[in-house]
Amino acid sequence: MAATSSSSLLFTSLKKPTSPSSSSSLSWRISLPSAFTATPRLGRRGMTQTFIVMSMDAKPTVLVAEKLGQAGLELLKGFANVDCSYNLTQEELCTKISLCDALIVRSGTKVNREVFESSGGRLKVVGRAGVGIDNVDLSAATEHGCLVVNAPTANTVAAAEHGIALMTAMSRNIAQSDASVKAGKWERNKYVGVSLVGKTLAVMGFGKVGSEVARRAKGLGMHVIAHDPYAPADRARAIGVDLVSFDEAISTADFISLHMPLTPTTNKVLNDESFAKMKKGVRIVNVARGGVIDEDALVRALDTGRVAQAALDVFTKEPPASDSKLIQHENVTVTPHLGASTMEAQEGVAIEIAEAVVGALKGELSATAVNAPMVSAKVLSELAPYVVLAEKLGRLAVQLVGGGSGVKTVKVTYASARAPDDLDTRVLRAMIIKGLIEPVSSAFVNLVNADFTAKQRGIRITEERVLLDGSPENPIEYVQVQIANVESRFPSAISETGDIKLEGKVKDGLPHLTKVGSYDVDVSLEGNLILCKQVDQPGMIGKVGTILAEENVNVSFMTCGRSAPRKQALMAIGVDEKPSKEALKKIGDIPAIEEFVFLKL
Repeated sequence: MAATSSSSLLFTSLKKPTSPSSSSSLSWRISLPSAFTATPRLGRRGMTQTFIVMSMDAKPTVLVAEKLGQAGLELLKGFANVDCSYNLTQEELCTKISLCDALIVRSGTKVNREVFESSGGRLKVVGRAGVGIDNVDLSAATEHGCLVVNAPTANTVAAAEHGIALMTAMSRNIAQSDASVKAGKWERNKYVGVSLVGKTLAVMGFGKVGSEVARRAKGLGMHVIAHDPYAPADRARAIGVDLVSFDEAISTADFISLHMPLTPTTNKVLNDESFAKMKKGVRIVNVARGGVIDEDALVRALDTGRVAQAALDVFTKEPPASDSKLIQHENVTVTPHLGASTMEAQEGVAIEIAEAVVGALKGELSATAVNAPMVSAKVLSELAPYVVLAEKLGRLAVQLVGGGSGVKTVKVTYASARAPDDLDTRVLRAMIIKGLIEPVSSAFVNLVNADFTAKQRGIRITEERVLLDGSPENPIEYVQVQIANVESRFPSAISETGDIKLEGKVKDGLPHLTKVGSYDVDVSLEGNLILCKQVDQPGMIGKVGTILAEENVNVSFMTCGRSAPRKQALMAIGVDEKPSKEALKKIGDIPAIEEFVFLKL
C-alpha cells in the first residue's frame, strides 16, 4: 500500500493501469462529490495510485447529532461547516447523512448499516464522543469506506474520581443516611460505616482508569492489588501496586473496583462461582460496564451477606427497570452512568473527538481509529490465509499466559523466500496484535491503530525475518510468535529460550499450528483446542476420547507429537464444543496427564 504522508490524502486505491488516460476506480466504489478530485499517479511496480484530494475552496460538512462541548464545536467550525441537529429520529438521520462528510455522536444515536447506506458514500468519518462504540456498526462502516474514531482518554480522571466517590459514599452509607434524614429520621446506630484505611482494594483492570483509582486509593491509606493480563509490572510497582491473579485478587480483597472492558471473556465474570471465592462482607464498585457482573448473582450474594454492599454506576440494561431487585436493594448505592459526567471531562471529550475528526478529514491516520481502512484486493487475496493464521496465533498465545506479570515483550518471526521489499508484514503484525489484545480488551485493533494500541498497553513488538532458499511463490513459509518473561498456564509451551513459543503454517489454504514450545504438532486452527502433555503410553487417546464422548463433545481431530517412545508426548485435540468443567477435570485427573489446557479459537 502507498504511504499516506500527505495532509490532503484521504485514501489510496491500487490497480493495474490499462492506458495512460485511464482513471483508477475507488476501492469502496463511491461517486465523488464535487468537493473532491481524483488524481492518478504512477507508483512503484507499475501500479497507479489514486489520490483523493479535498478542494480547498469547499469545506466539508460535519453533522453533530448529540450535544458536544463548545470548545469542540469551535475547533470543528474552524475547518468545516457544522450542523448541530440533536434528537434526530433514525429516518431524519438517514435523510441528512447524504449531505455530510462526518458525523459525531455520543451513545444515544444508533449509527447502523442503514445510515451508511443512506450516505451514498459521502460519509467518511464517524466520531464517537467517548470510549464505547457499541452503537456504531463497524462492519458496515468499513464496507462503506468510513473511518470510525473515538475519544478514549479524556474521561479517565472523571471516571476514576467517580469510582472513589462511590467507594467512600458506600463505605459510610452516605446515600442511605441522606434519605433517612430527609425522611425525618435520625438513625446514627443503623448507619455505622467501615474505614478505608488499611483495607485491601483489588483493582480489576489496570488501564488508565484503574491506575488512577489505585493512585487515589493509596492516598487514602489502602493496600492496593490489581489484576490485568497486560499491565506492565514496572508501572504497577511504580505506583506501589502488586499484580496478582484473578482468583487471588477477588479472594483477598475487602473492596473490589471494576475497570475492565466488556468482552466475551469478561461477560459476567463476577458470578455465583466468583462471589463464592470472595471474603464474606466484601464491597464492590463498578464504574466500568454493567455486563461484567451477573446482576442476579449479585443480588443473591447481597442477600446472603457474602457481598456486604455494592456501588454501581453501570448496568446490563440502561436505564434499569425501576422495580429491579438490585436497584432497590438496601445495600446498593446507584448512580445513572455518571462516570464521565463532569464539566471538565465533557469539554475534554469534545476537544479530543473534534481533533480526531478534523485530522481524519485532512487525511491523517488517527491513533484513535477503531476500524480498518480499505486494503487493496490484491494484497488481501494473497495474504488472506496468513491474516487468519496471524490472529489465531495471537489468540492462542495470550490464552497460554498465566500469572500476574502481564504481556510485555512479543517477538514475531516470518520465514520467507521473498526479499523484504516484496513482503509487507504490517497487516500480519496488526492481526497478531489484534489476537493478543482483543480477547481481554475493549480495543478494536486494525492496521491503523495496532502499533499504537500495543504501545499504549506497554507491549513491545519486534519482528524478525528468516530468509529461506527456494521459490518466492508463497509469501510466507511459517510465522512464529514468542512471548518473553511470562509464566504459562501450559508449561510445555515454554521453549528452550524460556519464552512461550507458537509456530504456524498455511496448508492447503488453511491455518495450522505446527509447534508448541519445543513440540512439533499438526493442528488445524478451527473450533476449540485441548492440549495435553502426557506420558507416552497405550490407551491415552481412548481415555480422553471416552470422557469427551460421555459429555457429547464432538472431536474434530486428534494428533500426537512425542519427544521419544514411552517418554513425554503432546496430544492436541480439536473439539466442536467447549467441554464442561467436570469433563476437563476428569481429563486432568488421568494419572498419565501431566499438564493440560483448553483454548478457545
